[in-house]
Amino acid sequence: MSNDVFKPVRYGSSIKDGEDKVQFWRVFLKHYANPLAHWIHSWPQNPPHYRERVGEYSKEVKRVALEIAESITESLGLDPTLCQLAHRLDGGMQTMAVNCYPPCPSPELALGLPPHSDYSCITVVLQSTPGLEIFDPRDGTWKTAPDTRGALQVHIGDHVEVLSNGTYKSVVHRAALNSRKTRISIASLHSLGMDEKMGVAKELVGGDEGKERYRESSFRDFLDSLSKNDIGTQGYKSFIDTLRIEK
Repeated sequence: MSNDVFKPVRYGSSIKDGEDKVQFWRVFLKHYANPLAHWIHSWPQNPPHYRERVGEYSKEVKRVALEIAESITESLGLDPTLCQLAHRLDGGMQTMAVNCYPPCPSPELALGLPPHSDYSCITVVLQSTPGLEIFDPRDGTWKTAPDTRGALQVHIGDHVEVLSNGTYKSVVHRAALNSRKTRISIASLHSLGMDEKMGVAKELVGGDEGKERYRESSFRDFLDSLSKNDIGTQGYKSFIDTLRIEK
């Protein structure tokens, strides 16, 4: 257990247990997964098949994320030999976040996770039961992700919003609770290397495309921000908001 957000393997309940003013109704395990051979021996040994099964899952979900990255590059009209998003993710960071949300006696008074967007380029989520809620900016409401058992749900993260200069928007979401049963989710977050900067694609600025709307940043920059802020408090400025360049 650790409050050090830079630890490659840690568990807890909130982002920084005992330090954050707002505590969440969950227990989590987070660990790095890429390259798998480098990290898997630091993962928990219990349950006995955890390393084998989550290791296999992490490889397959990474393959899905890379295919999605290639499609994003194509949709933006970017030259894949210049953008190389999938290649950069292949050699970048993969964080597995296993979340357990126990039954809550007063789910309307608590949250498993507060509203936020992911720092990653792409997040792939598998959940056991409904509870993931997505903010719809068109009408300002929260919508529950469909209960499609076994389906993978894909979130666009902050760094794809930056890469696309705002064409793609990172997904604001939260984890709601229920009073009846435990919910499990497994999120695989895919980003560039720890110190590799993500900036706006040069092909999307200049001329008719306009100016850059975001500053570049790295995974380490996000962790620095996370370590200094409490994401559950009112007035918290999200990481993506700190990257936006005022017009």
